[in-house]
Amino acid sequence: MPSHDLFLATAVALPFLGALIAALLPSNARNLEAWLAGGVALAVLLMVWLCYPAVAAGQVLRTEIPWVPTLGLDLVLRMDGFASVFAAMVAGIGFLVVLYARYYMAPEDPVPRFFAFLLAFMGAMMGLVLSGNLIQLVFFWELTSLFSFLLIGYWQHSAAARDGARMALTVTATGGLALFAGVLVLGHIVGSYDLDRVLASGDRVREHPLYLLALGLILAGALTKSAQFPFHFWLPQAMAAPTPVSAYLHSATLVKAGIFLMARLWPVLAGTDAWFWTVGTAGLATLLLGAYVAIFQHDMKGLLAYSTISHLGLITLLLGLNSELAMVAAIFHTLNHATFKASLFMAAGIIDHETGTRDIRRLSGLNRSMPFTARLALVAAAAMAGVPLLNGFISKEMFFTEALTATTGTFTLLHAALPIAATIASIFAVTYSLRFVHGAFFGPDTDALPKTPHEPPQWMRVPVEVLVFGCMVVGILPAATIGPFLDVAVRSVLGGATPEYSLAVWHGFNLPLIMSLGALAGGVLLYLLLQRHLNAGVEGTPLLERWDGRRIFDDVMVFLSWRFARTLERLLGTRRLQMQLRLLVILGFVAAAWALSPHGLRPGPVAMTGIDPAIAIIWAVGAACAIGAAYQAKYHRLAALILLGGVGLVTCMTFIWFSAPDLALTQLLVEVVTTVLLLLGLRWLPRRIESRGAGDLRARLRRWRDIIIAAVAGAGLSALSYATMTRASPDGISRFFLERAYSEGGGTNVVNVILVDFRGFDTLGEIVVVGVVALTVFALLRRFRPARESIEVPEQQRDEEGSRDGDWLMIPAVIMRLLFPAIGVIAIYLLLRGHDLPGGGFVAGLTFSVAIILQYMAGGARWVEDRLRVHPLRWMAAGLLLAAGTGIGAAVFGRPFLTSFFAYADLGWLGKLPMASAMVFDIGVFALVFGATVLILIAIAHQSVRSQRAAPRLEQPAGDA
Repeated sequence: MPSHDLFLATAVALPFLGALIAALLPSNARNLEAWLAGGVALAVLLMVWLCYPAVAAGQVLRTEIPWVPTLGLDLVLRMDGFASVFAAMVAGIGFLVVLYARYYMAPEDPVPRFFAFLLAFMGAMMGLVLSGNLIQLVFFWELTSLFSFLLIGYWQHSAAARDGARMALTVTATGGLALFAGVLVLGHIVGSYDLDRVLASGDRVREHPLYLLALGLILAGALTKSAQFPFHFWLPQAMAAPTPVSAYLHSATLVKAGIFLMARLWPVLAGTDAWFWTVGTAGLATLLLGAYVAIFQHDMKGLLAYSTISHLGLITLLLGLNSELAMVAAIFHTLNHATFKASLFMAAGIIDHETGTRDIRRLSGLNRSMPFTARLALVAAAAMAGVPLLNGFISKEMFFTEALTATTGTFTLLHAALPIAATIASIFAVTYSLRFVHGAFFGPDTDALPKTPHEPPQWMRVPVEVLVFGCMVVGILPAATIGPFLDVAVRSVLGGATPEYSLAVWHGFNLPLIMSLGALAGGVLLYLLLQRHLNAGVEGTPLLERWDGRRIFDDVMVFLSWRFARTLERLLGTRRLQMQLRLLVILGFVAAAWALSPHGLRPGPVAMTGIDPAIAIIWAVGAACAIGAAYQAKYHRLAALILLGGVGLVTCMTFIWFSAPDLALTQLLVEVVTTVLLLLGLRWLPRRIESRGAGDLRARLRRWRDIIIAAVAGAGLSALSYATMTRASPDGISRFFLERAYSEGGGTNVVNVILVDFRGFDTLGEIVVVGVVALTVFALLRRFRPARESIEVPEQQRDEEGSRDGDWLMIPAVIMRLLFPAIGVIAIYLLLRGHDLPGGGFVAGLTFSVAIILQYMAGGARWVEDRLRVHPLRWMAAGLLLAAGTGIGAAVFGRPFLTSFFAYADLGWLGKLPMASAMVFDIGVFALVFGATVLILIAIAHQSVRSQRAAPRLEQPAGDA
């Protein structure tokens, strides 16, 4: 693997690996967690820096890992100048946030979880900015939404944090679905999802009839992520997150993902009136609305949240102007905003950490008790306001210039309003910056603070100092500091269309400078005029009290998740499983009849073979068991379950008859395990309610109706099966597997080789589903409480006096315990031979589960768990890691995911043992199936423990209750 390939892969994979390690560290490893997270962030930054010389020379670095080439789906990592600058911002500010968080987080906070989520989010952002495939980009896009949800809701005890996380996930994930749809349309237009091909197809995309559809869907994803109007309301609610999360997600990463996407696809989607009006209007509205609302926020983080919305609107507006110089200004302000906004969030966190509050109405005079923090915040706020000799001033000057000269296409009212809107927004920016600094640090001292204010630990202040220093250096020497990096980023986006631009501090006494000075003066004047209103501490924003985004969101969610859902449930739904199954059967029958109606359903030309009496008798028994189970299900559950077991055994014998031993073995074990688990579950179901009189007549009519429906559906399926089997089988893929199972998979058991090699990816997905189902069943049964009448000890377990008889299963229990090692050996035998003979991980997992089930049946939950701790969750986790690790191992050696390697080890008289790498995958399947089955068993078995606790309470006399 070339060095650049290694650097790119490491930059994406290392944060996820660090997150996994961080999650496994003990809760008191505070310093170790911080060192780990900081080291990962620095290592990622180093990987980006090692790639930078090649990128600066104009190269585009690519690493491709084939996945599904026929569908154009490959794992592609791609770094150009724009991606490298974003990646450096993600890693660099990530390192500073880790250092800051080390001193911000309280000792009682679960720090391993915090750093695990933070590193995982960093990995998702690195994957997003370095993706060279649009589908892959959407995948990492949704990962950022998921991990931001976990970070915003980190303080689970806080209702505000939970609500903010839910709102952020709902809005951004919904936008992500729209983005996914838009990417599919864009890939359809271009004929590929490869980013390089898409970027080279701008004219083709803009001229395509589906351009507007793709544009609308992609912008829906970008605007929701970057909190643009009308989707801006989620960002202020996300301020319930810990301040390090806000400093990272809401200055340099999460909210910049939408900006990154719009800038990344600017050569493809921009340049049209639709782009100008959609992006420009959203940006302008967000710029003004966010700046205006920020003035009246009393929470320091709330003020910074709305100012962030406003600055994101400024960048979006620049991207919407269809101007190359506006693109330069947008990228420049993206970098500037990340530095001063991250430092301001950290300063707000320091104030909250050392005073116990962020409410500006309660803060005053902190300049005397926290002088260093005050000066840092003053410089950062000045950069946000656009004061000269700071980085925010230069990008604001570029914004004013573009607002004055924006004439792309037909001159419209929006073009005419831009200079006025830009000046008003800048006035608002100066006003809220003044309020942030003046309200907290100036004025008289106050004693009404939860804590006595003082300076934070020195290392907690270092990240703020570094960022503020960057604001000053870039503001004084922009061309020498940020200039080369900005040029690399701009040229990678605009290519040959890159315009001439200047980063000089002084451009003469011109109209943009007059607008800047006017905005500074106007902002100071507006702040003075608003003093009486702000000092009154009135909640809400003047003129906008009725327009509460959070309330509107809650109303929409209540309508969708409650009123609309309940209406649909009332019209179409039912809580009776029987009715749901009836509707499914009828719909399935109608759909099949409709599909077959144009062609009819006639037998094929293949002659019917003779019927063997032996298999006919077996099938007759199976049919009788099926009919009996259906009949007894209403009256006797145990009899119905036994008859269903008979149907399963007939199915197993049918597989054997038709030479399918693998299927027969699997069917037999599944039948045993499910029958036992169902028997254990039947113990806790309430008794059936017998109907009498007129109700009994209605029940009989319902049963005859159900019999008719079942008979018609069964006859239809039988006819369809007969018509299919009397036709010649088409040439399928069976021959492919038969010919290559040994030569390419290293095994003679074709079924097992298909499962763990040829279709290993399918199997990996299936065991994930098995694990999820087991966890779901466990969670449901934890909340299940048995019916009162089922809590009493069953008659079979009582002695002559009516109490529990501990010896009622003495002889069977001894046999069951003796069977444990024997069944365990059989399970291992089935596992090891599965690649060449019937067996494998799934069968072995079920077999070993039977051994555990027998122990629970023999001794009960308490007896088994006192002597044998299984830890099913660990088995499931280990199995999933082994299965996934087998695929990743193949990728490390440059082969497609889950590619297997095989050889045979000669063990002398024991014979030859197949040593295929698929064996490791099969062991993972074994572990997960075993863990999932035992987890469900434990959930059912613990009902008996609960019932024993509940029984004494139920037996209390009424007078003692």
